[in-house]
Amino acid sequence: MPAALAGLLLAAAFPGVGIAGCAWVAPALMLAAAWNTTGLERFRLGFVAGLGFYLAALYWLWLIPVTGYPILGWLALSAYLALYPATWVWLLAGKIGAGSWARRTLWSLAGAAIWVALEMIVSRLFSGFPWLILGNSQFRLLPLIQIAAVTGVYGVSFLAVWVSLSLCSATVALLRQPTNRYAWLGEIILPLGVLVGGFAFGMGRLREATLEAPTFRVTLIQPSIPQTMIWNQSENTNRFRQVVELSVRALTNETDLLLWPEAALPQFDEASFITITNLVRAQRVWMILGADESQWRNPPASKDDYDVFNSAFLFDPEGRLLTTYRKQKLVIFGEYIPLIRWLPFIKWFTPITGGFTAGDRPVPFALERSAPALRSTNAESQPAERELRAPIRIATLICFEDVFPHLVPEYVKDDTDFLVNLTNDGWFGEGAEQWQHAASAAFRAVENRVPLVRCCNNGLTCWIDSRGVMRQVFRDANGSVYGAGAMTVQIPVLTPGEKRAPTFYNRHGDWFGWSCVAVLAVVLWPRLTKSVRHKRANRSNLKP
Repeated sequence: MPAALAGLLLAAAFPGVGIAGCAWVAPALMLAAAWNTTGLERFRLGFVAGLGFYLAALYWLWLIPVTGYPILGWLALSAYLALYPATWVWLLAGKIGAGSWARRTLWSLAGAAIWVALEMIVSRLFSGFPWLILGNSQFRLLPLIQIAAVTGVYGVSFLAVWVSLSLCSATVALLRQPTNRYAWLGEIILPLGVLVGGFAFGMGRLREATLEAPTFRVTLIQPSIPQTMIWNQSENTNRFRQVVELSVRALTNETDLLLWPEAALPQFDEASFITITNLVRAQRVWMILGADESQWRNPPASKDDYDVFNSAFLFDPEGRLLTTYRKQKLVIFGEYIPLIRWLPFIKWFTPITGGFTAGDRPVPFALERSAPALRSTNAESQPAERELRAPIRIATLICFEDVFPHLVPEYVKDDTDFLVNLTNDGWFGEGAEQWQHAASAAFRAVENRVPLVRCCNNGLTCWIDSRGVMRQVFRDANGSVYGAGAMTVQIPVLTPGEKRAPTFYNRHGDWFGWSCVAVLAVVLWPRLTKSVRHKRANRSNLKP
């Protein structure tokens, strides 16, 4: 069926297949599959296209090592998400190639804006799932994605859909005027000009001269622990020993910071605390790790009345626990069950037995930077000493928090040196999920113009510079990104006293995306009011 094939083509644009050019064609084909159909039929065909897209792109949900639940979740999530492309096709397919050039241009612009508006909604509704934003598929197209510093990733989505719809109009123009070889040109000249302008902006950004900056040495541990072992408490000692041994082998006196991924620590108890503090004292290294944290409610109602947080912990080289960050964005049906107090039976349809509590704010981590001893101790040198010892400031994200465009600007301030993401991703075996996750993370670096360091259980452990370039990606001895091992990288940081110039997106957020939501509201309002008037008229006709 053409609609399903269009959806599969769209899935091929994302990591897994990774043919980014498909994103510039598939939206038009989704509309073409519903051409000359009625409203309900358009919606149905759009749903088929969306279902094909999400079922193919989210196939890695099958890899969760639990019987039954992954298939149910894969089908239910894909069916819910398919409602968005169904709505888009329903709104757009009836006007393909209609009217004057101006009307066709407005149609293509509105179609791109509505696509972005629906991405904005799906990124927020029911805790949000901004996983397969169309712009993410272009993460390797470095000159183009630099516009995300102004518009966010949604600007890249807009351009791809606008070009796709303009190509659709150009095709219709050729079919209607086969003897006019230039009939198509007027349909694509405007989006092509904007696209060239976007590339020019990005090339200028990529060519910007960068001053030599100090670096901070970070050792990343990728333990590659199977999810079945994480769930098996009898394996806690073995997997903890594995992570410690990897760390000891990797650490040298050339390292400033050690990172362990989310879920690397099986149990944050007294024994593991002592082992960790001994490790950092012996190696004289800072450390950030992810683990569960429990806290009694005040006052507790029972012996089991406590909150559990998915947290990141900062240790200094003396072995002291300095700061804790608690994850704010929890994974629905993975870390919490919605409406569980009112609908307790829902828990029987999920693989989790408990739930986490969300944190309430970002918590920056401040680390002292290595500084040479000052030769002078007079009063005039004190400001210089304070400046040399200005801390390295890190904002930490846990799990999928780096896929939310609107969340990360809260974490990045003008003195933030770099972002750290600690994630497990071992839930999904060795599939495309790890690459899709990293592709989305690249946009957070561009949007906020700050490096991003990713420490993962089984990939993609890497660091991404402020322009979205994946500078170093961990691979094991066999060349796999999913294996166990360690990697030390040097991350550029701000010079002491320097402030980072915030991007337009970092200052103003989703101004572009909300503008597109306004376009969706303008398009929907006449249809909704017409439907209400029609229902009222029908009621009036039924009255005796």
